[in-house]
Amino acid sequence: MAARRPRPTLPHPLKRAVGLPVWADLSLRLGGAFALVMFVVVIHWIDRDGLKDAHDGTVSFLDVFYFTMISITTTGFGDIAPVSDRSRLIEAVIVTPIRFAVIFIFVGTAYNFLIKRSWETWRMKRIQERLAGHIVVLGYGVSGAEAVQELIARGTDPARIVVVDPADHRLKVAEQTGCIVLDGDATRDETLAAVRIADARTILVSAGRDDTTILIVLTARHLAPGVPITAVIRADDNEVLARQAGADNVINPVRFTGRLLAGSANGQHIAEYVADLASVSGRVQLVERAVEAGEIGIPLAQITTGKGLRIYRAGRAIGFWEPEAGQLQAGDTIVEITPTAFRESPASSA
Repeated sequence: MAARRPRPTLPHPLKRAVGLPVWADLSLRLGGAFALVMFVVVIHWIDRDGLKDAHDGTVSFLDVFYFTMISITTTGFGDIAPVSDRSRLIEAVIVTPIRFAVIFIFVGTAYNFLIKRSWETWRMKRIQERLAGHIVVLGYGVSGAEAVQELIARGTDPARIVVVDPADHRLKVAEQTGCIVLDGDATRDETLAAVRIADARTILVSAGRDDTTILIVLTARHLAPGVPITAVIRADDNEVLARQAGADNVINPVRFTGRLLAGSANGQHIAEYVADLASVSGRVQLVERAVEAGEIGIPLAQITTGKGLRIYRAGRAIGFWEPEAGQLQAGDTIVEITPTAFRESPASSA
């Protein structure tokens, strides 16, 4: 394998919020300052009779420009000075506020482009170094965006979600949700290493193309052998390849939609209930959790947190109707239906 390039740093989530490139923002600031300076030059030129040049007694345009610059910068050598009452009033009422405005523009520009950006770069490097237990979303198309919105609705802190995508317009949308973003190719080792994928809680892959998704899964599994990976695959024959590449869960939206359509043919409320289960905005939701210490030894049907549906024990799925569900054991994983958290009471969600 070729030598790895230096890993990129994570950009700040609000970096693109202004919608202007750095050069354009800087040009606007400097252009505004220059316009104010030229405005003062014009004022001084019109009122040049109120100025006195101690050097030769004549105030030329160059003298006016010189006086404006030393006046705006508060240098004030004293060789040219306002002597008439009107000139002094102009300096006090018009030029002084403009002088403060120009200074604020330059100070603000220095802060924004030097101090603030350096601070944010350092801060994001610190965040990158401390990333752990986060969710990595590789691909921010329709499926990836919906997954992020659902995660946030379920209570996940957007700052714990890292989105990787090569499309700038998609990253802008992800930034608006508060996620950390990285513009990069998720099939490259250095890109995934930059988001500390080995320390992630879970990885969601939805690249839009099955071949790209499978390659991303291969790369992610190589770098994060113990992190759960869920991938979206659209062709049936690619599901096996995705699992062989290392995906723990493979979701086929085409097949899932077909099953919903078939279920709706046998009952008009089936599709509605399945959609209810899949979203936090519904009345009930599916929850997967580890068995609690106080539940060991009791039947799955007697858990109090919800309606137990299935147990995963040593890699085997056990339905609520099977004899093994009569006694929960340490290490079991429970899949249950629970009332949505924001409902006033469980009874209202029955």
